[in-house]
Amino acid sequence: MKFNQFKNKITSLKSKNLGGLEAQFKLAPELRLRYDADKIIANNPRKAAVLALFYPNEKEETTFILTERASYKGTHSAQISFPGGKNDHIDINLQETALREAFEEVGVLPKSVQIIRELTDVYIPPSNFLATPFMGFVTEKPVFTANYEVETTIEVLLEDLLNETSLTTVNLTTSYMANIDVPCFKLNGYVVWGATAMMLSEIKELLKS
Repeated sequence: MKFNQFKNKITSLKSKNLGGLEAQFKLAPELRLRYDADKIIANNPRKAAVLALFYPNEKEETTFILTERASYKGTHSAQISFPGGKNDHIDINLQETALREAFEEVGVLPKSVQIIRELTDVYIPPSNFLATPFMGFVTEKPVFTANYEVETTIEVLLEDLLNETSLTTVNLTTSYMANIDVPCFKLNGYVVWGATAMMLSEIKELLKS
């Protein structure tokens, strides 16, 4: 999809109904399906926010950025995610959290980003976070500068996300589950699953509706 086509969709994207949990659960691991709203509230999850940032590449194709997390002794080591992180007391709101984290992690200037809309919260059981995704865009490709939390940045064509061949299932073993089949996207050779895949599933449905 050319970036001009994407920009032409923005007005309608702001007013369309979100797919919500129904869209997210198409890419949800079995572990996430065990948690209903009451159980999530009882767990008193920490708040976080992420930025799904769209921009034109050198060919004026619509592209978005993902990150491969750095390896560390923690729940989400080396996983694929949007730039983002936990809410800080200095943040006015969760949108500011998403923009601040995107700046810290990949160097995107907050003032350059135009927010399209807030998406449906995603609960992340292993780390007990409730993450709020925000869709945004910039009109020129940023110069990405990764910090210590990011192993590498991954630029993905929106067209690849919308292509049904990107959907598959993989068998995974992590620090909190073993030998489990999970639905995922395969994008640029990376397996994108869990919370990020759930967010992408809602974005995909929003763009295709």
